[in-house]
Formats: sequence, C-alpha cells, structure tokens
Amino acid sequence: MAVTIEDVKKIADLARLAFSEEEYIQFTGEMNTILGYMDKLNKLDTTGVVPMSHPAGGVNFMREDELKPSISPEEALKNAPAREDNFFSVPKVI
Repeated sequence: MAVTIEDVKKIADLARLAFSEEEYIQFTGEMNTILGYMDKLNKLDTTGVVPMSHPAGGVNFMREDELKPSISPEEALKNAPAREDNFFSVPKVI
C-alpha cells in the first residue's frame, strides 16, 4: 500500500501540523520508503523465532532498594524562597 500526498496531508491535519508543498512531497517519499522496508520484513520467514521483548536479553539491571538517611524537612527548606509549614510555597497555577 503506497502513501499518497493526500494521506500525508490528512495525517498532518490530524496532528495539527502544517508543511510546505515540498515537505509534503518529501514526507510522502519517506513514508513510502518506511512502508517498503516493513513490507520486506513481513516477507521474512519467522517460523520458530521466539519473540523478544527487548533486543538485549539481559536480566533486571536495577539495583536493590536500600534505605539510606535523608535530609530533614528543615534542611531541605532552608534555601526556599517561600515556605508554608514544612512545604515549599509556590504561586497558584489555575
């Protein structure tokens, strides 16, 4: 399935984007190149290939959680320009 310039204009409209006519032509070619590559991938025989959720088949690389001492609220707020009790005071944003 080939992408037409009208398809690209419709996609741009849905995304609320505006481009010049040259850019629409460029994006049409780029999208058709991507779809051509995807078509090549779809033709590959993947029978017996186990799906992967991540290309690097490692295990959990995260460290274990450790309880460490923290600073006190007073220490955290000592340079605050404005505070209210044990909280930073910021302007209302509504």
